[in-house]
Amino acid sequence: MVEPVGNHYVVARPVYSENLFNEEHDKLHRYHKSFLDHLKLYFRCSPQRAKKFALGLFPVFSWLPAYRFREWILSDIVSGVSTGLVAVLQGLAFALLVNVPPGYGLYAAFFPVLVYFIFGTSRHISAGPFPVLSLMVGGVVIRLVPDDSSGNGTATNSSAINDERVMVAASVTFLSGVFQLLLGTLQFGFIVIYLSQSLISGFTTAAAVHVLVSQLKFMLQLPVPGFIKPFGIIYTLESIFSQITETNIADLVTSLIVLLIVFVVKEMNDRYKAKLPAPIPIELLVTVLAALISYFLNFEEKFNVAVVGKLEEGFKAPVAPDVGILQKCIGDSISIAIVGFAVAFSVAKVYSIKHDYQIDGNQELIAFGLGNIVGGSFKGFASSTALSRSGVQESTGGKTQIAGIISAVIVLIVILAIGFLLEPLQKSVLASLALGNLKGMLMQFKEIGVLWRTDKYDCVIWVVTFLAAIFLGLDIGLATAVAFQLLTVVIRSQVPSCTILANVGRNDIYRNKKDYTDIYEPEGVKIFRCSAPIFFANIEFFREKLISAVGFNPLRVLRKRNKALRKMRKMLKKGELQVTPKGLICVASPTLESDEELDNNSIEELDKPTIMTDLPIQINWGAELPPGITVPQVDIHSIILDFSSVSFLDFSAMRILQKTLKEFVRINIDIYIAGAHEGFVEKLERCEFFDEEIKPSMFFLTIHDAVLHILLKKDIASSPKLKPAEEKSSSSDYIIIPSNGLRSRAGTIPTETKF
Repeated sequence: MVEPVGNHYVVARPVYSENLFNEEHDKLHRYHKSFLDHLKLYFRCSPQRAKKFALGLFPVFSWLPAYRFREWILSDIVSGVSTGLVAVLQGLAFALLVNVPPGYGLYAAFFPVLVYFIFGTSRHISAGPFPVLSLMVGGVVIRLVPDDSSGNGTATNSSAINDERVMVAASVTFLSGVFQLLLGTLQFGFIVIYLSQSLISGFTTAAAVHVLVSQLKFMLQLPVPGFIKPFGIIYTLESIFSQITETNIADLVTSLIVLLIVFVVKEMNDRYKAKLPAPIPIELLVTVLAALISYFLNFEEKFNVAVVGKLEEGFKAPVAPDVGILQKCIGDSISIAIVGFAVAFSVAKVYSIKHDYQIDGNQELIAFGLGNIVGGSFKGFASSTALSRSGVQESTGGKTQIAGIISAVIVLIVILAIGFLLEPLQKSVLASLALGNLKGMLMQFKEIGVLWRTDKYDCVIWVVTFLAAIFLGLDIGLATAVAFQLLTVVIRSQVPSCTILANVGRNDIYRNKKDYTDIYEPEGVKIFRCSAPIFFANIEFFREKLISAVGFNPLRVLRKRNKALRKMRKMLKKGELQVTPKGLICVASPTLESDEELDNNSIEELDKPTIMTDLPIQINWGAELPPGITVPQVDIHSIILDFSSVSFLDFSAMRILQKTLKEFVRINIDIYIAGAHEGFVEKLERCEFFDEEIKPSMFFLTIHDAVLHILLKKDIASSPKLKPAEEKSSSSDYIIIPSNGLRSRAGTIPTETKF
């Protein structure tokens, strides 16, 4: 019972070991489910599970009934119109990266949005083309359907090449969608737990830089090929700067003007968002104005600018993927599937944290997988989420995926009716609009300074992720970043924080002895804490730190004692030692023997427990020994291991820990383990950790329980009037521990603990 007294509390309870506590409070032995039990539970059907499964598979039915129509509809309409226009423009621009006619980009901007509306869990991302993913698909397209090298540039031949490229893009998109759907169905969305916030930030920043570089050739109107390989960004920049003198000045000026206007208006939207009823749809205004100017001033003929060109109206009939193509692009499809999901989930996680809601990695895989399958069937190309387009949907006030549906309607209108209005639009305008919304992602560079001050490991992860994704590409860069992040976890757990604890304030609080001056250390007791899991990679480090903390190597002490016993037996046999009431007395000069002579037996014998049953007297290793016999002095009698921070102990570490503890026990040092989590002892029992030397009675609930047990045990051993307490005591037994000194005064009634 806890009795609060002001800001103090008083506790009266027995000193509990793990065994005593479990027996007194009737601990239940739970049945651990087998793999078959888990399968039965997983496939068990009930109305509640069916409802949960349906809502999980179709998230739209969980949020749509709770939609706040009056509060959100205006924001979603404005956001949807702005996002839809950007989606149209990006669909046209990113189709050029895939090396297919621009009109097919509209299909990639339409179908994935419809699928994501039903199956997606993020409220703010805009599904559709992503430039780096488009570059990856474009690399497969160029590899399988290269440019016509015969020089025959007839319209018929160009049309056939375009049809083949469209089929390759659609097939690789379909296959990547199948991989994503398969991963989502098999619940492999857990891989997102390996994407930390610093990794996601570095990765999305690198993706934004890739987008920036990919759009430069459209802003400058330069013929730059796509380099989908390690250091591709270097080759791209090299190609751009080698042709910089051929820049189309009209396109460059248009790009800079559009960028300036977009940045200024967006800054105004951010600064005055509280006063504006809705953000200014600058993308819409700029697009309309640029298309009108280009049309009436005839920019294409006067300045030779690159324009969108003719767009076909209506949809193409769905097609089945080409099996021959699928066989040639399996590896590419896996990379596209993983990078597409990683980008989409990274952006979705940024917005979910910002707006405080949950997203489901498995469901996101299913949503994007189905989106790519449907999009590929209608001759679209791989979709994820464009950073800039999602930024538009969120920054213009989008609340839910209703904005996504409205953006799809805008794309649909362009496909069916008004696509011809965009034919005179400059491609450089498309590139500028794509870059105009990357400010938020590029500003994540500021996080480096914050991370360096708060957590240098996270800062290093950010930098490594960024550099790997920049120079190795998003696919290899992401794999490298995840591997490096896992390596940092291994390094941190391989070199855990190990400290010596002491009592602070003469109560039940134990802290690092280096951090406080008012400390108390029980005589002959060492309290050692390891603040990390113990496993095969750090068990040797744990052992070294423990030996360093106690000040001696128990195995060395044990071997020295066994050597000393062997020498004593020889001296007794030769009559060089005599037993007296005061101990052993040397009556003759001892024969000098080298260590080699003493070690003529196997080393394993020296590692066994010391046996004195054949000696006429028990040896006190702390007392004076006969001349010529020396052993290391041991000034402690008990070690308490604080395992409150040890989350797991693997089998390899368990065996080395058992061996280490036995070495201490064999030199008469008591070992206690405090604070181990529930089930720890049970796991050790299953692994046959305990034997005659290592017993379950060494486990105590807290450090203080172990300390009080040691103090009571020493008092009983030093007082002939006290009898050893029975292993199981009643709740009425108690130890009285005064606040000044933490020393036990055990009387005929040993046990109340007062702090």
